[in-house]
Amino acid sequence: MEHVIVERVFSEPVDLAALSQRFADGAACFELRNVRILRSAVSLDGLRMLCEYSAPDAESVQAANDSAALPYERIWTARVLEPRKNG
Repeated sequence: MEHVIVERVFSEPVDLAALSQRFADGAACFELRNVRILRSAVSLDGLRMLCEYSAPDAESVQAANDSAALPYERIWTARVLEPRKNG
């Protein structure tokens, strides 16, 4: 599985309750493509959002977002960097 990042940009502060409902409504689109959301972060002004997914590839995440009608600016595959452990 790949680690995939989705960047979302909003023209006005996002309504988190409405966006959460859209994610819930689109859950079948993600399940169908074996896409699992790991976490999301929203900027304090509500205009930007990053979502992290575990998926077979970035194309699966893009297809799931398209099917669920979820907006995005960019989608890319990423490498997770873990901090070094001392000792």
